[in-house]
Amino acid sequence: MLQIKHFEFNPFQENTYVLYDDTRACVIIDPGCSNKQEEEELKKFITNNNLSVTQLINTHCHIDHVLGNAFVKQTFGVKLFIHKIEEPLLRAVKTYAPNYGFFGYQEAEPDGFINENDVLQVGNETLKILFVPGHSPGHVAFYHQQSQSLIGGDVLFYNSIGRTDLPGGDYDTLINSIHQKIFTLPDEVTVYCGHGPVTKIGYEKRTNPFCAIIQA
Repeated sequence: MLQIKHFEFNPFQENTYVLYDDTRACVIIDPGCSNKQEEEELKKFITNNNLSVTQLINTHCHIDHVLGNAFVKQTFGVKLFIHKIEEPLLRAVKTYAPNYGFFGYQEAEPDGFINENDVLQVGNETLKILFVPGHSPGHVAFYHQQSQSLIGGDVLFYNSIGRTDLPGGDYDTLINSIHQKIFTLPDEVTVYCGHGPVTKIGYEKRTNPFCAIIQA
């Protein structure tokens, strides 16, 4: 059974997720921990629950989602995986991190790349990888059919969508990703967003002012 643990990190109030199952294997997605206290909070959860970190994944590589990459790699000895298209965004973070007050940012190199036709394995649980660009050019999301859960990153939020005014963003591409990839999943699917509370696909289809497709 897939378990999903949520943390809210850094001044951007970014959602970091730890996915694990009964085998105690776990995957960390988008570690946004930006200081020692947040790093310790993440580490303590892993240790106290006897979890074994097997992979580190970024849904996309904007600064708020990658601040803890180096910490996770060094602490747990795991590899970092991103979509290949996101690599320039990841490498750019070190140049602008001080502008946001992150003077101690440590760069972490990607160790491999993930694609839409791949799957994410969390112990005995398998998640489908979805390619959902628009907020960033190589954004991916992870869908677990059995629990009807989607780790959606910054694509779809509660009554909102990801911003498209950052480098590599495109509004039409984002809306297409939502309609063609996210909204084709069952209405009951819970979306674990990159910021803010969880939501349901069916709810967003009816109420989201940016992308609703069902008339209430």
